[in-house]
Amino acid sequence: MKVAVHQGSYAELPAAVAASDADLVVAAEMITTGYHIGARSHELAEPVDGPAAARMSALATETGVALAYGYPERDGAHVYNSVQLIGPDGRRLANYRKTHLFGDIDRSWFEPGTEAVVRADLGGVSVGLVICYDVEFPELVRAHALAGTDLLLVPTALMSPYELVADTLVPARAYESQLYVVYANRCDTEQELTYCGRSCVVAPTGEVLARAGDGPELISADVDRAALLASRAENTHLADRRPELYRGLSA
Repeated sequence: MKVAVHQGSYAELPAAVAASDADLVVAAEMITTGYHIGARSHELAEPVDGPAAARMSALATETGVALAYGYPERDGAHVYNSVQLIGPDGRRLANYRKTHLFGDIDRSWFEPGTEAVVRADLGGVSVGLVICYDVEFPELVRAHALAGTDLLLVPTALMSPYELVADTLVPARAYESQLYVVYANRCDTEQELTYCGRSCVVAPTGEVLARAGDGPELISADVDRAALLASRAENTHLADRRPELYRGLSA
């Protein structure tokens, strides 16, 4: 499977998808509206099958490319920071609501999601979804690995000066939990925030297969399930766990 990351604007997404030659394109957190937009996140929030979803479904159908993208989701009186995975035929495969809310930017406007592991099959690959700050919690990534996730998608809005997350923490997550991680960041500016880019595709060995800079860019890499299984056989973190020693982690 060839996976691409669109590190750019929502307006540029259709052209990026068409040019990607990929099976799956991953876009940033809240790409449809912007992230640090305060009350506008409620004004612009849509149901899971709203107009933005219809546009993304049409784009997937037109190009034959699966899409993952962030958006503000309205469900009754509640609004969530969500990501949706659309299959190459335009069908919704999964929808995930951010479970770990970041500071006042998230907590002032969004409800936390309550389902930790959300995933779907895409071309024989088990694809999981988390959002930005979620990946900074090793427990959540490990839960995906234990559930059978092969490829973890992370739409994000990482700002300076936290480049360490993209450069160091994301490769560590891929290695310690033995899965592919696709980290799709923004590279624009909103109010006082400057998003640092540095999107990446990381192998379960910790190798960075593709890395963007700090501006608009389209990067891609191949996700190989045979290579994943080989890495898990060589790096036996999952097999060597001793869960009986970790019960305190649930406290």
